[in-house]
Amino acid sequence: MNISHIEHIGIAVKDLENAINLLESSFGLKCYAIEEVPEQKVKTAFFKVGETKLELLEATSSDSPVAKFIEKKGEGVHHIAFNVDDVKTALNFAEEQGLKLIDKEPRSGAENLDIAFLHPKSTLGILIELCSQPKTNL
Repeated sequence: MNISHIEHIGIAVKDLENAINLLESSFGLKCYAIEEVPEQKVKTAFFKVGETKLELLEATSSDSPVAKFIEKKGEGVHHIAFNVDDVKTALNFAEEQGLKLIDKEPRSGAENLDIAFLHPKSTLGILIELCSQPKTNL
């Protein structure tokens, strides 16, 4: 698995607008994108901090994984996303290493990235997201 950098850190929030205001007013950060990802039942907001991004995640449904996370653990760091060359190749490698996969295949995520998650039970209690630019067939 070739990890080039931390793509983003996902933070689960109850109120996206309040969280955006906090990061902008208290830390001087600027939200550059807000996007809803219906398949994941979340609305996201992105901030660039150096070469890394912060992704705020607000549940759009009470049965979404983010809503369940907040109910169980409260607001806070939800996941760390690593940029990889190819999500499918990284998933195969992770499975060969004995890591438990949440996603067997890449799926579409925010910012048009291919994504997949590794189960925190096999990664020191940390939900790991693997991200890559989608491969184009030319």
